[in-house]
Amino acid sequence: MTPFDAFLLPPGCERPPVYEVLELPGGASLRYPVLPADQCESLLSGLEDAGEALGRVPVRSLSRSIGRVADRLLDPADPLRAEALEILAPTAGISPEMADAVLAGMACDWTRERLDELLDREFGSVEVLDAFQPLDGGRMVRARGPSISFHVGSGTVPGVGVTATTLVEAASLLYMIAVVVLVLDGTLNAVVDLIRASRFGERLPLTTFAQVVKLVLYGLAAITALSILMDESPALLFSGLGAMTAVLMLIFKDPILGFMGGIQLSANQMVQRGDWIEMPKYGADGDVLEVALTTVKVQNFDKTITTIPTYALISESFKNWRGMAESQGRRIKRAIHIDINSIKFCDDALLTRLSRVPYMADYLAEKRQEINAWDGGHDEEPSTAWHPRRLTNIGTFRAYTVAYLKHRPDIHPEMTFLVRQLAPTQHGVPVEVYVFSRDQNWVNYEGIQSDIFDHLLAVLSEFGLRAYQIP
Repeated sequence: MTPFDAFLLPPGCERPPVYEVLELPGGASLRYPVLPADQCESLLSGLEDAGEALGRVPVRSLSRSIGRVADRLLDPADPLRAEALEILAPTAGISPEMADAVLAGMACDWTRERLDELLDREFGSVEVLDAFQPLDGGRMVRARGPSISFHVGSGTVPGVGVTATTLVEAASLLYMIAVVVLVLDGTLNAVVDLIRASRFGERLPLTTFAQVVKLVLYGLAAITALSILMDESPALLFSGLGAMTAVLMLIFKDPILGFMGGIQLSANQMVQRGDWIEMPKYGADGDVLEVALTTVKVQNFDKTITTIPTYALISESFKNWRGMAESQGRRIKRAIHIDINSIKFCDDALLTRLSRVPYMADYLAEKRQEINAWDGGHDEEPSTAWHPRRLTNIGTFRAYTVAYLKHRPDIHPEMTFLVRQLAPTQHGVPVEVYVFSRDQNWVNYEGIQSDIFDHLLAVLSEFGLRAYQIP
């Protein structure tokens, strides 16, 4: 029987001059070439190029190519079928009739129709084997399988030694570990993004937990990969970690402190993503961008980024403005320093002029009734600088400030509302405004505050008062 050529050289490859024949039971034989080293290198290079080109061929085209071969194997008049039957019967040790039935049964499953049916049933869209395809909800999916097939089939290649097979299996296992780690990493990132988009996402230190899981994941992957390279059980390497506890504690001190700090920050709701915090020691004054495993990123209002050790937010003090953001108001706390020499009693001319000021007529009328009632009970007292009782211009100014602020729609009426006089200082008598604006936006807030004090400074002269300033 003529030896069966158990090889196929790619186009352009020179046929080798030396062959070896492998005798099989039943009188059949296989012939394969003995290639010199330089031709092996050239052949491997060509196979790599061909493999890259084959990887770009759509799976549907590959199934059609396999289907054409199946059609030839099912065609009784095709020489390929006759050659296959000739080698199959003696090689497998079966009768020609059984060989014919086996070949027909196998080839029926390789036809284009059966392959297309299989691919559509398994994947829905066979294009997922070629590239990422969109799913509902904007997600992307792709099927991967070459590494598993490579690993399973690596031990069944004829003529490949045990050492080479072991190396191939190890390389395929390492590749699968890398793929699994990357898939789990991407899945974890997707889960974090989904939770962050929910209403609970802002309250949880998702980045911290994700980084801890990734640290464990990559650590396990590294130990597993090392066990494959060393051909040892992973349990042996894990048992050695106990003896290295002190060293590991020193190496991973910051991640451990950061993880514990992240848990405390989350449990006590001390810092959340989006909070405005101040920490002068680290030059931080802005919004929290990310609470990570070892650092907290803060974007300052000048757009610079400050990183703070996560544990520092537990061990040191800082200011969090979240309460202001949740209170529906923003505090205005500023004082006007009145020149003490301009403070005096209001005479009739001043009171007459002030009665025409908006918001003041009712106040002045009420105060006059109160003073007249008081003076009526003290008629027997001699007239002095403090009797009869009179209004002061600074007290009337405070009353005007209260009335003016109450008529402003941008001042929150249900939060602390206070206009008070503080203790005199070397800079005069402070009259402090302590109220809350409805608008928390920084730009709008500053505009409201400026409008209020622009007006109050401008009307000081109407009350006979002067703002104190150093000459």
